Parts: sequence; C-alpha cells; structure tokens
Amino acid sequence: MKMRIEKALDATDAAEDRRRWERTELVVRVDYKTVDELFSEFARNINEGGLFVETDTPPKPGSSVALQFQIPGSDEPIQVMGRVVRVTDGTTQEGPGMGIEFEDLDEQSRNLINDLVRHLRVGTSDIPV
Repeated sequence: MKMRIEKALDATDAAEDRRRWERTELVVRVDYKTVDELFSEFARNINEGGLFVETDTPPKPGSSVALQFQIPGSDEPIQVMGRVVRVTDGTTQEGPGMGIEFEDLDEQSRNLINDLVRHLRVGTSDIPV
C-alpha cells in the first residue's frame, strides 16, 4: 500500500513538472461539447496553454472538446478546440475534473488570456479590457 501512495505522489509531481505554463486561479463558466454531449461547468484556473474544468464526469484523456468561455474584460466569448490531457478523480488538491490543452487558439484570444493571466499574477485589480 505504501508503495502505491509513493507512486501516486511521483506521478503527480511528474505531471506538474510537465506543465508548460504556471496556473492562475480564475473561476469562469465553461460550456464544452464532446462528440455527443453538451456540458456547462466551471473552470478553476487558466493559463496560456489551457484550463482546468471541474467535473465529476470528464471525457477520457485524449478526447477532443469544443470550448466556449468568457473572461473578464472581454465582450466576446472565446471559442476554441481543446484536448483532454489529464483527468483527476477528486483525490488531489484540485478536486475532480480535467485539464484541457487549447488547440489552435487564435492570436486575439491568446493575447486576451495572456494579458489577463499577467494581471492576475501580479495582483493588479484592473482587468485588461
């Protein structure tokens, strides 16, 4: 049993080491669609490469999802395809859900997210518009 716990911790550490962008806490509603279903959940954090969506019923890793969400300071929702890169079952600190990596995010949306993330990281109260 102890070996399993150590392996789980090692796997978690390895997943965090693979992450290319530091996460920034932000709660936004995310609508996402798989091949056959439409969902509305909350993202708990975001970064330049993707976001984490809280859900008890995530699609399998590797699944494609169509995302739509609106970030503070933006008049238009961001629409982008994503791929589920990891799934958690609720035993981790972040709770049950899935990490989604953006695919082909357009330059305007990427700039909006990058500006928002930078402002949130430095703790400014002014959200870019």
